[in-house]
Amino acid sequence: MSTILLTGATGYIGSHTWVELAEAGFNVIGLDNFSNSNPKVLDRIAKITHSSPIFYGCDVRNTLALDKIFKEHTIDGVVHFAALKAVGESVSEPLSYYDNNLHGLVNLLEVMKKNNSKSCVFSSSACVYGDPESVPIHEQAKVQPTNPYGQTKLMSEQILHDLERSDPEWRIAYLRYFNPSGAHPSGLIGEDPKGTPNNLSPLLTRVAVGVMDKLMVYGNDWPTPDGTGVRDYIHVVDLARGHVKAIEYLLQGKPSVTLNLGTGRGYSVLEMIKAYERASDKSIPYEIVARRPGDIATCYADTKLAEKTLGWKTEFNLAQMCADGWHWQKMNPHGFD
Repeated sequence: MSTILLTGATGYIGSHTWVELAEAGFNVIGLDNFSNSNPKVLDRIAKITHSSPIFYGCDVRNTLALDKIFKEHTIDGVVHFAALKAVGESVSEPLSYYDNNLHGLVNLLEVMKKNNSKSCVFSSSACVYGDPESVPIHEQAKVQPTNPYGQTKLMSEQILHDLERSDPEWRIAYLRYFNPSGAHPSGLIGEDPKGTPNNLSPLLTRVAVGVMDKLMVYGNDWPTPDGTGVRDYIHVVDLARGHVKAIEYLLQGKPSVTLNLGTGRGYSVLEMIKAYERASDKSIPYEIVARRPGDIATCYADTKLAEKTLGWKTEFNLAQMCADGWHWQKMNPHGFD
């Protein structure tokens, strides 16, 4: 049984990946500082996996704490999620993003190198593509981030590429994923961001459950079929399984790879509203407001390389994504609190 260190382990994507890794037979060591997650996630993971999570509450920038984990466990590979991830916040607080996302990565890599653990799945983002020149977006498309968050992901990729060139023993999977949505079918874990959500799906479910009055739709004059922004929404469980496939691939000694994780098709904001109304049987009021700076019209993935390389493709459709997201919100109207 291989042992995987999972950083950012109690976050939205991290917690779902923990469950999928455990169900695939991996021994998971979780790490998080709870900056954007809740300790109650650990109890929920225990209920789903029927096992007690091995967890360390610390920051990836803490060298001593990280080194202690590597000394206490033989870490075969790392799945690295720990990072700040709100686009708008990155614009207003860029130094926090560069410190957390880049310093955290470099510190983790130093400890991995010291302990001769050189397989890493890196959580990147479709944000590295910025405003794409064409869609669907393939992995060789031009990278041109439009905000500090996207810049930290692209700079992290560069750090990892430079590391690989310096030492060919490193194996890295660069996973650029699109818009995670939905929740675990059990309803025990789901997206519960602190403060006002940045992503569409938790806003939709909060309006449907009555926690928020209405949804703000940023622009209806985009060059799209209905004028609202189009994105590639992927079920978070599909996304988590992509990470499982990626670490399995690396631990087989296969070469580094850069892959998009998405569904390969886009849905507009208005299409998502209608899908959530069907799933929840609730009306979702919305208001059209001005476009946000830095937003783009259309973004969805070319996923052929991920399917060819990992044998991975999405299994959940839009209806299931919305149903699971609604089930989570209905069971947890105020999130984990």
